[in-house]
Amino acid sequence: MDLLSAIALGVVQGLTEFLPISSSGHLVIGQHLLGWKEPNIFFDVCLHLGTFAAVLIVFWKDVGGLVKGGCAFAADSFKGRFDLADSNKRVFFLVFVGSIPTALMGFFGRHWVESLFMSLPAVGFNLLLTGTFLWITRYAASRTTERTSGGTTWRHALIVGIAQGFALAPGISRSGSTISAGLLVGLDREWAGRYSFLLFVPAVAGALALEIGDVDWSLVAPVPVFGGTLAAALTGTVALKLLLKTVRQGKFHLFAPYCWAVGLIILLSQAW
Repeated sequence: MDLLSAIALGVVQGLTEFLPISSSGHLVIGQHLLGWKEPNIFFDVCLHLGTFAAVLIVFWKDVGGLVKGGCAFAADSFKGRFDLADSNKRVFFLVFVGSIPTALMGFFGRHWVESLFMSLPAVGFNLLLTGTFLWITRYAASRTTERTSGGTTWRHALIVGIAQGFALAPGISRSGSTISAGLLVGLDREWAGRYSFLLFVPAVAGALALEIGDVDWSLVAPVPVFGGTLAAALTGTVALKLLLKTVRQGKFHLFAPYCWAVGLIILLSQAW
């Protein structure tokens, strides 16, 4: 892959990872347009590393609190205590619970997910599903009771985590599914967005851990990989800030028509 193609895919990744229109789905589309015949999973994971950097830039305080909460939670566990009064420990616990379904679904469904990276019809169908999830959130905007981290239970975390697990399939937006699930179980808009991207941290770390051992380093071109990763980080930072503003304003569902349109175009083009 040449540098310009890598940067182009990095820009696509940065924009679509955070906007609820499925980064993996758009990467599959981009790979087909560029003539790739095999799924380049390692390059995809490296682009996620770039958007991981964007999350650290925007949520550095939250990620720092997550680390502190994890250390405190571990210390309490060794002492036989289970106290979630501290906000950092509670957020860590919720992220931990929400990550369990993703880890299990990723581990057991890994090869099935990789096979979907060659299927444009699957991407088209999943984009239609993503658009439906987004559209339904407009009805969550009328809720009078909204939960922050203090009112979020392990059941809510589990539901959001399951939604993230389904987003392993290309065409299902990770941010779209997790934020939609959060809003539908009654989470506060701002907290739903924050929680979604705190869940992103261990998800990407897990993906890197799974894929790094399977890489044939002789086939990795460092310059295009670096260029794509940097492009994903820069555009991802801008897209993430835009998304959070959209969620706070209760306009998350406005991305649905785009997902429907792209999904239908893909399905019609494959059936033609």
